[in-house]
Amino acid sequence: MACSSTRTMGTPAAAGRRTGGKTLNPYSVSRLIRQQKDPVVALKLFENPNPDADPKKPFRRSYLSYDLVVERLGRARMFPEMERVISMMKSEWPRFVPKEPLFCNVIRSYGRSRLPRPAIRTFDSMPSFGCKRTARSVNSLLNALFNCRQFEKIRDLQDDLNSLCVPDACTYNILIKACCSNDSIGEARDLLTEMIERRIRPNGVTFGTLISYFCRRSDLDAAFRLKEEMWRIHHIEPTLVVYTSLIKGLCVANDLPAAFRLKEEMEASGIVSDAAVYATLMTGLFRSGRREKVDAVMKEMKANGCEADTVFYNSMINGFCKNGEFDAAFSTFDQMVSKKLKPDVFTFNTLVGSLCAAGRVRDAMDVFEDMPRWECLPDVVTYRMVFDGLCDAGELEDAAFLLDEMLFKSFTPHGVNLKKFIDSICKTCNLKLLESILTSVSKSSAADLPMWEVAIQRVCGNCDRDELCRLLDSIAEV
Repeated sequence: MACSSTRTMGTPAAAGRRTGGKTLNPYSVSRLIRQQKDPVVALKLFENPNPDADPKKPFRRSYLSYDLVVERLGRARMFPEMERVISMMKSEWPRFVPKEPLFCNVIRSYGRSRLPRPAIRTFDSMPSFGCKRTARSVNSLLNALFNCRQFEKIRDLQDDLNSLCVPDACTYNILIKACCSNDSIGEARDLLTEMIERRIRPNGVTFGTLISYFCRRSDLDAAFRLKEEMWRIHHIEPTLVVYTSLIKGLCVANDLPAAFRLKEEMEASGIVSDAAVYATLMTGLFRSGRREKVDAVMKEMKANGCEADTVFYNSMINGFCKNGEFDAAFSTFDQMVSKKLKPDVFTFNTLVGSLCAAGRVRDAMDVFEDMPRWECLPDVVTYRMVFDGLCDAGELEDAAFLLDEMLFKSFTPHGVNLKKFIDSICKTCNLKLLESILTSVSKSSAADLPMWEVAIQRVCGNCDRDELCRLLDSIAEV
């Protein structure tokens, strides 16, 4: 978040200069807040638009300024400040009644931040502001709860649905999506039936969600039946999402001829293949060992004017790595950054994991250490892969150094691999290194009884009693 102290053009004083030094009115304050990208400065403008004004004459803010600043603060996740503004707005009731979209923005902000309780509290508070809840705010809350994976709360809201609003297609689509994510396909189908019975027409999103579920479960027969039903009964053309899900399902099933035929059917219906479709086909070609067709598909993609994105390049890098073609993988990486596309953590994890699996742990370390240069921080998966690679290569001291860094970041290795690491150190009878490791691990959540059992058994078997007692006394002091 930008600091307002160095941005003179965004301060309230600067705003006054832009208006010729005149006292700001509610309209000009709203206009300045709309122009202001820094939420801190927007809040200062809102709270104190005229610093030199008579305090006995309070400024009457417009509803638009409330709406704008609440939206800015919500996007910046400045929730205490946002709630303070909402309380100010409530104190002005009934001068104006807040509109439903303002509360929808607040609920969405909490949903994006995985905060279900304040999202529910905001929804419940709407009647106290004199604001009527409709399907719009119900859908915002359902979507926020879905983002937070609060499936039980979604079910509770579903039970009260008819008393809250008249549900629409969006309502049912969110409920169906939640059922599919919770592996409750029977309930999802019941919702589709209920939707039709209530004469709420399903749309491409409805069928796309269900077909995607069946494809993920490798039930291609059910997915294709639903695709036919989509057109034959409901007269809804299959969407790009539907075709992409089906093509991916066929690629996973290793039925590449059918996948390419479906792509041709899609394009014949007027839907243009995008980077996701080509990425899916590329992954299928590599998985099935059809490397010789990759270049032809890339040429077709280029001829069709389809721009590759990060997901496409990631699929290519993954395919080359799985094929052991690391030079081609790094060349693809270079192409990616030359097109101003930013590699993400998946890009680096693919390279690091594949290099470690191929026994090229030093090359993996080079990639790992280069990540910050690309403004991409390693995650727990990256650390675990490098740690396991160092252990497999017998680089125990480097693994110990990395383990300290992991624990500092609150990352932990897999328990089984940590025990193997401890076991490897014990076999060398390097008590100094073992003491350092056990001291660090004992302060973290990674320590468990099996790990201690491995350490004690190995040390007892390999070292004399005095060394064992000294080691245990040293660790006990931590």
